[in-house]
Amino acid sequence: MKTERLYAITVYLLNHGRTSAKELAQYFEVSVRTIQRDMDSLCLAGIPVTAVSGVAGGYEISERFRLDKGFATSDDYSYILTALRGLVSAVEDPGAKHTLEKFSHLSRQDDSSIILDFSVLREGEQDTLQRLQTAIAGKRAVEFLYTNNNNETRVHCVEPVAVIYRWYAWYLLAYSEAKDDYRNYKLVRMQDLRITEKPFVKKHEPADVILRKTEQTDSRKYKDIFVKCKETARSRVMEYLNGTILEELPDGSVRMKLTVVENEQLWIGTLLSLGDAVEVIAPEEIRRRLAGAASKIVSLYQ
Repeated sequence: MKTERLYAITVYLLNHGRTSAKELAQYFEVSVRTIQRDMDSLCLAGIPVTAVSGVAGGYEISERFRLDKGFATSDDYSYILTALRGLVSAVEDPGAKHTLEKFSHLSRQDDSSIILDFSVLREGEQDTLQRLQTAIAGKRAVEFLYTNNNNETRVHCVEPVAVIYRWYAWYLLAYSEAKDDYRNYKLVRMQDLRITEKPFVKKHEPADVILRKTEQTDSRKYKDIFVKCKETARSRVMEYLNGTILEELPDGSVRMKLTVVENEQLWIGTLLSLGDAVEVIAPEEIRRRLAGAASKIVSLYQ
């Protein structure tokens, strides 16, 4: 722990310049006395740390000192920094912030033309994310109430493998001992999450390997829907429903095909929100489903 902190302090000083012992103590959540001892350790290790007294005093490292960065190119560091900044924007993770500090120092010239801003992902589920990461690191099962697509709620006890952001939401990839299989759980549908004392009963492969295998055996049911779409809604259907144009019609409208997950609700809500700009041509049961939903909405406001 001390060795990691010493390295982190070195990187912090290289990035921020002269910093007081009090500021360092607050940032690394230790006492001022601990910081003073750390500075002595850095000096003994050959790091050129200088103590400057006075009102604007503090600790600093000689500008001529640089950490070794010969193992990667400037383009490599630019890509790494882009990804790290995206991660830091998405989650409250001190470890990710410290890693970003390290790489920021190693790549002074940052000319990345891509910015990944995932700050919207900080809304709502950060506490659940942090607890799941704790459980994964400690290899402990978690228990929670879960409501599935059919609005059925029950208790699940699973071994968490990884937290994933995909399909515009956070998911937990986990092993269910009861099902003897891996499942994806949407974080927004979890309630009363707690970390148990139960250790993992299974040694898990890397998350990306598990995902590839589970995607090959996707149990979700898909349905093709054919719609007629007015020109005014064309771009929204392509953006929100991933519609594929089948035919351009003389009046500017188009026939499109949508492929949706049968028991998901988002696409139904999107179709309803588009009003009379999109008409479902087939299948007939989807026409009836939309008509029933629209009728209930109208009766509610009459």
